Amino acid sequence: MTDSIQCEHRGGTVWLTLNRPQIHNAFDDGLIAALTEAVNAAGSDPTVRALVLTGAGTSFSAGADLNWMRGMAGASEAENRTDSLALASLMRSLQFCPKPTIARVNGAAYGGGVGLIACCDVAIGTEQAKFGLTEVKLGLVPAVISPYVIAAIGLRHARRLFLTGEIFDAAAALRIGLLHQVVATDALDESVQHTLKLLAKAGPIAQTEAKRLALGMAGIDEAQAERLDRDNAALIARLRVSPEGQAGLGAFLDKRLPGWVG
Repeated sequence: MTDSIQCEHRGGTVWLTLNRPQIHNAFDDGLIAALTEAVNAAGSDPTVRALVLTGAGTSFSAGADLNWMRGMAGASEAENRTDSLALASLMRSLQFCPKPTIARVNGAAYGGGVGLIACCDVAIGTEQAKFGLTEVKLGLVPAVISPYVIAAIGLRHARRLFLTGEIFDAAAALRIGLLHQVVATDALDESVQHTLKLLAKAGPIAQTEAKRLALGMAGIDEAQAERLDRDNAALIARLRVSPEGQAGLGAFLDKRLPGWVG
């Protein structure tokens, strides 16, 4: 894999580690492409029973990389749409991966990092982890990740968190359903291994069908998700080049408050 992703096979489990700890495992186009490729490869490998997704260092993922955001702020609407479709493809690949997926949430997750957690079948996080869907503070919305986050936490919680952009802790993430389990940092790996042992006792074909069944009963299918992703990519592209989006991104990159505050 590229330097931005570490891929390790541990028996029948693939461990994918976001490997940009110096910038809190923030996304750029290279990381998105590499992670999409790795998820698809694990999903199609008959020797793989499960996938664990985590971050290097003390963070899970801070969302978008600043330099990448700076480039997108100056890009055209069409370029922003293409960029957003790549992120949408990553989320969709993880959501519909035929193998069981576990988010090992070792630290803070914001924006797209929350999206990755929401796309996993099981999410286990540390007590110290913080979360946020802070896009509105930039004059934007969490468009691409919205179907996956809403499916995980429900419409009522999403409406609040999408609008306030507030930071919330692991206890709140557990309460709203983003996390299934919260543990002490030194117990995180033990909890992940316990879940892997449970998964190993089930038939792999049955697990694939069980996942498809659960999503289908909720009215979620891959073709529908792709249509939503196209619409949401168009929405975020339009907002990024809008006057408010440009003002919000500019203020964030310049480390100042946007004009609408105060």
